[in-house]
Amino acid sequence: MADIAPSVEETATDIDSMEIRGAATIASAAARALGDQAEASEAESPEAFRAELKTAARHLDETRPTAVSLPNALRFVLQGLRGATVEELRQETIERVETFTRDLEQAQDHLGLVGANRLRDGDIVMTHCHSTDALACVEAALQQGKELTAIVKETRPRNQGLITAKQLRQWGVPVTLIVDNAASRYLPDVDQVLVGADSIAADGAVINKIGTRGLSIEAREHNVNVMVAAQSIKLDPATLAGHAVDIEMRDETEVIDRADRAEIGDVAVENPAFDVTPARYVDAIVTEHGQFPPESIVTLMRELFGERVTEPWED
Repeated sequence: MADIAPSVEETATDIDSMEIRGAATIASAAARALGDQAEASEAESPEAFRAELKTAARHLDETRPTAVSLPNALRFVLQGLRGATVEELRQETIERVETFTRDLEQAQDHLGLVGANRLRDGDIVMTHCHSTDALACVEAALQQGKELTAIVKETRPRNQGLITAKQLRQWGVPVTLIVDNAASRYLPDVDQVLVGADSIAADGAVINKIGTRGLSIEAREHNVNVMVAAQSIKLDPATLAGHAVDIEMRDETEVIDRADRAEIGDVAVENPAFDVTPARYVDAIVTEHGQFPPESIVTLMRELFGERVTEPWED
């Protein structure tokens, strides 16, 4: 088995434990980990070098099955390697990583400007979970001089909404923090529901933090638009071939501690990390390439990835 660099192991652990979170952050960390693997490699042949990179990529890919930005980052780096020697491959890998991370940083800025155009001065925005893409839209709107107010759902069981609330307050946005079950109570006052996405399927379905589907359905009942902010790294090319979306099940201790579980007795505890929101409950998907009706996102996906994408780390 090919050797995996310690920094790759560390990155994989941090992604799996959610010390590294957020699709763009995960993608950047995964790409940089491949760069670390390339720099640390002592392979003596191009074949051995490629085998090491593939092993590292497989190890990283296994950490978060729903975070499609992760395999998209790995694809970008590995599919651009053409070198005939170890040193050529090493340099190509490093350059691909640098290109990916640079483009990734610019993508969120472009996305933010597109999303800001959908936000009006005085809007009340409701958020779910923590999304740097969604927050980029808010930040760009604020820089345009618009005043916004936010209703932030806490987002159980990991309370990522608290991260969103903290960032918004740092920008001076008035924030009301609510429990997840209170969303319906406040939606009549909301102008826009703004969420991110962990991945987006070819049919426009949005895979995001558990609770997004319910919020989107409730928003439709109250005639509130739902905007999904997602960089193109979150488009899932596997769904072009009809592959089903894998919903990650996380550890039950995020929901209930062992003492309470023992006191309750023999019960099943499930902790799905994500749910799937059908395209019909989404009004627009905002990307760095512009905004799209969800049913049209397949056009962008085909433009970027073609009809089918194989995994370059598979034998």
